[in-house]
Amino acid sequence: MCRVEDDVGVEPGTLLVAAPSLSDENFRRTVVYIIDHREEGTLGVVLNRPSEVPVDEVLPSWGAFVSEPRSVFVGGPVERKTALCLAMLRTGENAATTSGLIAVRGPIALVDLDADPAELVDRFRGIRVFAGYAGWDVQQLEGEISRGDWFVVPGLPADVLASPEADLWGLVLRRQGMPLALLATHPTDVRTN
Repeated sequence: MCRVEDDVGVEPGTLLVAAPSLSDENFRRTVVYIIDHREEGTLGVVLNRPSEVPVDEVLPSWGAFVSEPRSVFVGGPVERKTALCLAMLRTGENAATTSGLIAVRGPIALVDLDADPAELVDRFRGIRVFAGYAGWDVQQLEGEISRGDWFVVPGLPADVLASPEADLWGLVLRRQGMPLALLATHPTDVRTN
């Protein structure tokens, strides 16, 4: 196992990148974007698990505005019937002063899906809808990180809208430099190596 001492702490906008050894099917080779982190726990969404369900089928008023692919992404194993929406705001837009948005970090904001899309979509560079989320209590996540299940790395706003055709897991690892970059070459199934 590759041990990396890093000074990046878990906070909104950081990423949890699954270690190659993490075998839980909910999180194998995933990249989790942290939305909230506080004493009560941590909430994030898996960025690289698109589903086959079009957003139009579950949120018809938002379907035309989501980024490609226009499908719901599986945000995590918790409350899969709950939808969360992240937006990347256009330059100059401020989530803190806009009704229907909650600032996460930089240009990334949570979108109130009960809001009227017509009042918000011109403020976005792109949006993505997630079914469910990943959640941990503080001790649980701390234990998983200490055990080496997750690497905590800085996130980029573009990660939220990354194309599912790109290997986001590998891309994020590669941009960390050595020794994490080496893990990007880890085969999906070591038996085929």
